[in-house]
Amino acid sequence: MDALDRQILIELQRDGSLTNARLAQALGLSQSAMSERVRRLEQDGDIAGYRALVKPTSLGLSLQAFVAAELNHHSTESIESFELGVVALGAVRACYHVAGRFDYLLHVAVRDLEHLGHLIKYEIAAIPGVDKVETMLVYSEVKSDSGWPIQPEDGDE
Repeated sequence: MDALDRQILIELQRDGSLTNARLAQALGLSQSAMSERVRRLEQDGDIAGYRALVKPTSLGLSLQAFVAAELNHHSTESIESFELGVVALGAVRACYHVAGRFDYLLHVAVRDLEHLGHLIKYEIAAIPGVDKVETMLVYSEVKSDSGWPIQPEDGDE
């Protein structure tokens, strides 16, 4: 991946709806050369997909939280069971297997406190192997996800 590929990724993270023609114009390439570069980045898996950033409140999701979960056993079976259970939950935006006091950190989005309580009690805590959960409510988003940090080719910034 060269400096131009990195710049393409920066621009597409900023605005995934950019056409190849607009990208080419912004970066000083021909449209055909840009199309080929973007196609290669997609084929190589450097670009995993495109999506719209939707306001959660537009979907009736007014509450976000982080749920830390601890398993009672760390066998392959317990880990796989928990992960399969979490993947099936639509309210879970992301799940990370982490080191530290807890085993997993889940980012959830729900309608309200009642919905959150139901999610924790009847869906997350009900997954076999879950020992403890701790919930942290999100008051406000201080910095939103603006994409992956892309370093210049030489690693300097």
